[in-house]
Amino acid sequence: MDRRVCKPVSHPMPEIAAVVADMKAVFGEREIDETIRRSKAGEPTFYACENGRTSGTPTPAQTNVWRVDEAVRNRHFCAGCDGTCVGTAKSCRA
Repeated sequence: MDRRVCKPVSHPMPEIAAVVADMKAVFGEREIDETIRRSKAGEPTFYACENGRTSGTPTPAQTNVWRVDEAVRNRHFCAGCDGTCVGTAKSCRA
């Protein structure tokens, strides 16, 4: 007789599972299940990635990418700034 103890299997995407459970509680199980079903059929209605696993269909990259130019990426906060330092490489030291 096999006497191995069965351990509960943890979800491979536990954070996403928690978010989906919360969404079902708010929007209804049927609606969320339908959205996920459609995404598994190829529609970009739901996409999740966690722990190296993915589920659903991502949106096309060209419509879901916000490109940030270097001047914006390298901005800094200056206390009391009047905006004159924006676009420069130095703080205004207000």
